[in-house]
Amino acid sequence: MKRLMTTKEVAEFLNIHEKMVYTLVSEKAMPATKIAGKWLFPQYLIEQWVENNTINFPDNARPLTSNQRLIVLAGSNDLLLDTTITLFNRSFSGHLAVFGNIGSMGGVQALRNNLCHIAASHLIQDDEADYNFQFAAQEFEKMPVVVNFCRRLQGLLVRKNNPLEILSVADLARPGLRLVNRSLGTGTRLLLDRELQKAGLRGDKIIGYDREVARHMDVGLEILAGRADVGPGIEAVAGALDLDFLPLRWERFDLLVSKEVFFEKAIQAFFGLLQSEPFKEAGRAIKGYDLTMAGKIVFQDGQ
Repeated sequence: MKRLMTTKEVAEFLNIHEKMVYTLVSEKAMPATKIAGKWLFPQYLIEQWVENNTINFPDNARPLTSNQRLIVLAGSNDLLLDTTITLFNRSFSGHLAVFGNIGSMGGVQALRNNLCHIAASHLIQDDEADYNFQFAAQEFEKMPVVVNFCRRLQGLLVRKNNPLEILSVADLARPGLRLVNRSLGTGTRLLLDRELQKAGLRGDKIIGYDREVARHMDVGLEILAGRADVGPGIEAVAGALDLDFLPLRWERFDLLVSKEVFFEKAIQAFFGLLQSEPFKEAGRAIKGYDLTMAGKIVFQDGQ
């Protein structure tokens, strides 16, 4: 008789959370049978399923299928994500990953509208304890798979040596101080607005609050050029441009993908890079990143 595996055994075999096994079963994405109210998995079918989803072929000897040659990512701008896309394109010749910088909320909405395969997002929730799930629940009937990309340090960028002695968000209301801001719908703008609210400040009382730029690097360049004194951004930009940095909080930056395409070979190839040494080396080379959870599926509290 062919061996049957339990849910726990399958989770251990695949090195994933048991909850993900149940999710795959409920979406009819994994072979399983229910006997006396208990899910069981024929081992030979699980092994075959793994083989069918294998993507790590030596030297790309087995190319991705023609309908899986393009990955479209959209959402939040990030320096390490740019590097990862370049790494993917170099590692999988004949295939292409492209990115649309439309902010975290734009990425979530693009995923909902089937305009991208992967949404990059770092939207802080109302409880400030979690990220992205609250916003995804508002946009999707079926929750996407949430894979962590990194944790990164968010804060305020200021000129080298901080000549204006900006010490906190409360200082943004000082007379004459010029802010450069990020666009509405970005996770960085959402975080700044939360911090302003906690400090009892209104945006219309801050010089430059309505002056918006599209990327973290653009914020840094405005400060470097002397056109602004301060702006929200990640520590990675401060390190790249030799600016000073005032930390606000570590945030979780996730990649959202629909369950329908999660196991496509190109998608798995991209997520596989997040466990690779070249990716980890790239993260170590840039200030302000924590890759402890990179490539791991994230579950909402209480699930």
